[in-house]
Amino acid sequence: MSKFDPYDHLNVLLNKDGTLTRLLDFPTTQATGDQGHLPGHESVVSKDITLNADKKTWIRLYRPSKLPSNDKSVAKLPIIIYFHAGGWIHFSIANTMIHESCNQLSSEVPAIVVSVEYRLAPENKLPAPYYDAVETVLWIKNQALDRINGEKWLRDYGDFSRCYLYGVSCGGNIAFNSALKLLDRKIEPLRINGIIMNQPLFGGKMRTKSEMRLATDTFFPLPVIDVLWDLALPQGTDRDHRFCNPIADGPYRDKINSLGRCLVIGFGGDPLVDRQQDFVQMLVKEGVMVEARFDDVGFHGIDVVDSRRAAAIINFIKEFV
Repeated sequence: MSKFDPYDHLNVLLNKDGTLTRLLDFPTTQATGDQGHLPGHESVVSKDITLNADKKTWIRLYRPSKLPSNDKSVAKLPIIIYFHAGGWIHFSIANTMIHESCNQLSSEVPAIVVSVEYRLAPENKLPAPYYDAVETVLWIKNQALDRINGEKWLRDYGDFSRCYLYGVSCGGNIAFNSALKLLDRKIEPLRINGIIMNQPLFGGKMRTKSEMRLATDTFFPLPVIDVLWDLALPQGTDRDHRFCNPIADGPYRDKINSLGRCLVIGFGGDPLVDRQQDFVQMLVKEGVMVEARFDDVGFHGIDVVDSRRAAAIINFIKEFV
């Protein structure tokens, strides 16, 4: 029997200098631009904005083309800051699959969606994506304060008092860890009204029952999860580092009760489900208001392949927002 190779499973080659050669070329979709290609044709319009040219980070902004209105004035929409999945190492916000998810989110909630092109591991190890997330939130704050040159879609249509951090898989980890960092920043007039973590990627040295039970999971086997942490964590740290294991004790635990509302979504067939449920219990113990939506059926990333699950998750988000 041939030996399982996690790098092969991930479609990457690890180079001698510690970088990755990514062997898959995922299809991409361009933003519509300010007006969309045809007026009235798209339900959502989108545009790209540079966040930090030195770091090659950028954002894609989405807004519904038909804006809800109250008494002839446009109703302000919640602002959802979105962190994509990809195990720290894969994907761009221009990838069609991520672009379509953000379109759907913007249209259905409805909301202004700010999708973040954060730096990937192992070229940029943690906490790089957390800093990119914080930089995005501070950029949004600057748009709110700049009444003349601030980004028009945010200023005219966004409700700065209703911002949400939303992440999928490793993006859920980014949403949590960047929310902790933001507690030390002055972000007014912005207000983070909630954190949404869809199948968040957490780990730890001790194996959980669900990890052991699903060690050979087709999509997300344990050796692959281990390799992703090896690639993402800072040099010389292990899987009990707080970036990976939020249940590990540390001074940051005192800050958790200031986080505000959280929504955590998970599935019974995900090797990480026990960690996600332990994480929910830890949040509750620290006094955080948590909505937990766990389904016994389903696996890590099911919403990518199952449109009914994707729609159900959007409904959870809609209710939460």
